[in-house]
Amino acid sequence: MTAVPVSELTSYIGKDLGHSEWLLIDQQRVNQFAECTGDHQFIHIDEEKAKQTPFGGTIAHGFLSLSLIPALSAGLAMRPEGLKMAVNYGLDSVRFIQPVRVGSRVRMQLTVIDVTEKNPGQWLVKSRATLEIEGIDKPAYIAETLALYFV
Repeated sequence: MTAVPVSELTSYIGKDLGHSEWLLIDQQRVNQFAECTGDHQFIHIDEEKAKQTPFGGTIAHGFLSLSLIPALSAGLAMRPEGLKMAVNYGLDSVRFIQPVRVGSRVRMQLTVIDVTEKNPGQWLVKSRATLEIEGIDKPAYIAETLALYFV
């Protein structure tokens, strides 16, 4: 994570912050997510039944893929110098475009869209988070994330 002087935060608008490392989405991760959330739909956990679908096998939950944003973007995101705390402020939009098949590798690409001082010492940063799937042209999703930084 890059520390940026508060006076330079807005200069990051439009900047591509790069790509994360690749992360393997394996069946164990998907099964654990199903247990945590109670979402046991067969397309996620029943490998034999999922082979009969257009996906040809099990796929990650959309919300599992979305929940990877903090971990995958941690090394990419910029933060203001003097940061006391940061909180997830929400999402402006999310579009799930391509399913993530179990056994795929994914990575995050992050671009800063907007930076606004919401209140004195509180900076709202909007970023475009794109989850890429190795070897697939279309991304898994594109999400506009909001983070609130307290300095």
